[in-house]
Amino acid sequence: MVNYSPLDRTFAALADPTRRAILSRLALGEANVSELAEPFTISLPAISKHLRVLEDAGLLVRRKEGRTHHCHLRTDPLGDAVEWIEEARRFWGDRLDALAELLEQPEAETAIKREPKK
Repeated sequence: MVNYSPLDRTFAALADPTRRAILSRLALGEANVSELAEPFTISLPAISKHLRVLEDAGLLVRRKEGRTHHCHLRTDPLGDAVEWIEEARRFWGDRLDALAELLEQPEAETAIKREPKK
């Protein structure tokens, strides 16, 4: 079995539009599973699978009151994802800036000197 990092689980959870929609709803406040399932045309068991993925990624916390499961958003893993994205943005921004500078130099400065053919 593959052991995924918390960041891998966060990105995997965010990869699905249904799960992103559930997170958007939870950003407004706590909701029970029926309320979360309401806007979707998929079955309640399918919603439960999505909720488990979000739970495994640490993005959702579920508490049970009687037969009702209440869910609320947990944002800590999103902070780790934002930090990773920012590092990647800086890295690639620096690389692309260096490439742009190189491409803007006059051709004579960047030409590679070749040895004459024998």
